[in-house]
Amino acid sequence: MGSFRKWAWGLGIASATAVTAFSVASWQANAAPDPGKPGVTADQPKVSDPQAGPEPAAGVGADALTGDEVSRARTIALTAELKAGATDVTGKGGPEYLTAQIAEDGDRRADVYFYDYRNDRLVKQVVDLKSGKVAASYAAAGMQMPASEQELSTAFDLLLADPAAAEFKSAYRKATGKDFAGKGTVKVTAHVFKARHADAGAAQCGKHRCLQLVVESSDNTFIDINQFIVDLSGRKIARLS
Repeated sequence: MGSFRKWAWGLGIASATAVTAFSVASWQANAAPDPGKPGVTADQPKVSDPQAGPEPAAGVGADALTGDEVSRARTIALTAELKAGATDVTGKGGPEYLTAQIAEDGDRRADVYFYDYRNDRLVKQVVDLKSGKVAASYAAAGMQMPASEQELSTAFDLLLADPAAAEFKSAYRKATGKDFAGKGTVKVTAHVFKARHADAGAAQCGKHRCLQLVVESSDNTFIDINQFIVDLSGRKIARLS
């Protein structure tokens, strides 16, 4: 991939929620027969097929990346050099995959984003899906994107392994009236957290990859633990003062 070049690119960072659109079955009937033309009868009502067709292997122009294209782009983007020089959120070799999206030029190029925990930087690989090659590589510190599922799971594990877990379990009991029964009983999402001047307890966040967890019980009750920030880079729990 060659040496990384620092850059500034515009990131529309928002928590992404995947939505699948299904067509609704609808009746379609022809107009009523003309009374002046005996013998003409209306066709029977027809029902449209609500099942979506199979996803194409590749999109066209500025179409969103297909599942096959995302898989292919990830494979191409994870070059040997990138894999050897980076680590993911668990400390394993290779960067943490975050997301892939169609590049703005609409020429079937994919922007593939990773987070490199070894060097605390966001990595962007521009993949030309037509040639099957990495067209450009960038890396920058201090830039963040929404968390991956593995990052969410790791962050919650760090919280549960910290003395702060006692406060979390107390907050859970207060909110739900029940004792916390394990990870499988909650839904965990998160906001990427960047420290402000007043956030002395989490001053490294922004330079480090940090998450502020949002925990919801199985009965849709939110647990208030906003005071805790999980520093994934430092693998520790910070408390906002």
